[in-house]
Amino acid sequence: MRDFLNETELNTLNHSCAHVMAQAVKHIWPQARFWVGPVVEEGFYYDMDLGDVTLNDADLEKIEKEMKKICKDGKKIVRHEISREEALEQFHDDPYKVDLITRMEEGVQISMYTQGDFTDLCRGPHVESTKMCRNFKLIKHSGAYWKGDKNNKVLQRVYGVCFPTDEELQEHLQLLEEAKQRDHRKLGKEMQMFMFSDIVGSGLPMWLPNGFTVRRLLSDYIMNKELDQGYIHVMTPSVVSTKLYKISGHLAHYKDDMFPIMERDDEEFCLRPMNCPEHMIMFRSTLHSYRDLPVRIAEIANDFRFEASGALTGIERSRAFTQNDSHIFCRPDQIAQEIKAVTNLILDVYKDFGFKEYQFRLSLRDPENTEKYFGNDELWEKSEAQLREVLKEMDVPFYEALGEAAFYGPKIDVQVRSAIGHDVTLSTIQLDYQLPERFELEYVDSDGQKKRPVVIHRAILGSLDRFVAFLLEETKGVFPAWLAPTQVHLIPVNIEAHDEYAKKVELDLRKAGFRVHDDNRNEKLGYRIREAQTKKIPFSLVLGDKEKENGTVTYRRYGQKDQITVSEQEFIDLLKEACSDRSL
Repeated sequence: MRDFLNETELNTLNHSCAHVMAQAVKHIWPQARFWVGPVVEEGFYYDMDLGDVTLNDADLEKIEKEMKKICKDGKKIVRHEISREEALEQFHDDPYKVDLITRMEEGVQISMYTQGDFTDLCRGPHVESTKMCRNFKLIKHSGAYWKGDKNNKVLQRVYGVCFPTDEELQEHLQLLEEAKQRDHRKLGKEMQMFMFSDIVGSGLPMWLPNGFTVRRLLSDYIMNKELDQGYIHVMTPSVVSTKLYKISGHLAHYKDDMFPIMERDDEEFCLRPMNCPEHMIMFRSTLHSYRDLPVRIAEIANDFRFEASGALTGIERSRAFTQNDSHIFCRPDQIAQEIKAVTNLILDVYKDFGFKEYQFRLSLRDPENTEKYFGNDELWEKSEAQLREVLKEMDVPFYEALGEAAFYGPKIDVQVRSAIGHDVTLSTIQLDYQLPERFELEYVDSDGQKKRPVVIHRAILGSLDRFVAFLLEETKGVFPAWLAPTQVHLIPVNIEAHDEYAKKVELDLRKAGFRVHDDNRNEKLGYRIREAQTKKIPFSLVLGDKEKENGTVTYRRYGQKDQITVSEQEFIDLLKEACSDRSL
């Protein structure tokens, strides 16, 4: 995908095209008023007040038709400046422009751009003429609250893209169509992985049997990896007293992202947004020697965050999710070796899944906005330097990003490039001196003195929900055999004659540990074979007279045409080998 935000020429072109779109809208709906039309990651958009008009898909076609006329006309795009007072006079009857102008400093000159019969406020820059915007496409429309405030009016938002050439435009549209086919929301529905219900609540996913099977397999996979590295697994409650989050600082720093506080029996409770404070309490409940450290507490934990409704994106971003979380309590001299071990675990998991395109990001606090974070400058500088040093020692390529730290400490985020060109944060490592201080955590050191441990927060798969969404989009729903909800689809040719043999094969495969479905519906053979392919099941077995007589199976792998007949045991061995490969 092209970078609309950072490619200067593309950015300028798309911002200019947003003005072309606004001009076309004004021609069709003269009452239209405009808020802002920025360039964003996916192209450009413009927010518009069209009075009582609510746009539909047919309206986008009308707007595009008018835009083509404007581009063909090829009017020059001319910049001019006026004073703040002149701007207020010119746009006195437009509340959206008045709001923008009154928030500008007094005495500044305000730049405006005119193309034919349309003038708009804008910092610019723009291309020379509307003719240069002719390779465009309007992508979608939606509603958007003015200024993002749900108490304000809903404006009409239209998204579009523009490219220097038609070839580049068509290539981009093809990528968008590919992304649409890979959308985890579409695939999840088709594969009956998860569902949402307005009655249950927005952003609260319900996992259907197929989806829950995948989640369980991923949970078992990562917990086994952790057990091999000395982690201990726990379970903590999803509802806790606000006392816990007052100590941790989450209530002061994170309250706006949490569900509302509940009051019962003169006590306040909340749904937890994360589970690190509970692990602090667990560690604090026992006296620890320096010999006990590190203590690696891990949990597959359910968490809840009240994400804005406009930010909800299927299971990728929801209000209820499950984290593959852990907190490592260690001595200061153990920090480097523990972070290296976590980093190696991440790389080992990525090797299993065949992830090759990823970057390590060192997420630091914003030095210009330190009030967002708690703790002192010395501890922040120390922990940032330690993470940086470990990454350098491991010779892991990384880049730094200001303002991306957690409020209690810096972190290492691993950005994995998805099949549709997006960077998704899957894994994270966070170094924390703050929470041990706030919870007064201690261990007895070799000199007999009580010391503060350091905490390393880490998540390997991150949110299981987001990880499943990522896998769906990576594979188009074609999961590897070990992870597929159903691994083998049995298809008896004739239900009466062959289903008894199919039942025997099913039992044998289940005893061998495989997930099997016997499709003995009264449907035509061809229909059942095609449906097995539609459901993207790794192996389809057709069982007829020959198979029944010889104790064999005839299998076909998903996506292949060849049908191969082998003994039942040979197929079990083949399936075991297929399941040993976790790569996508």
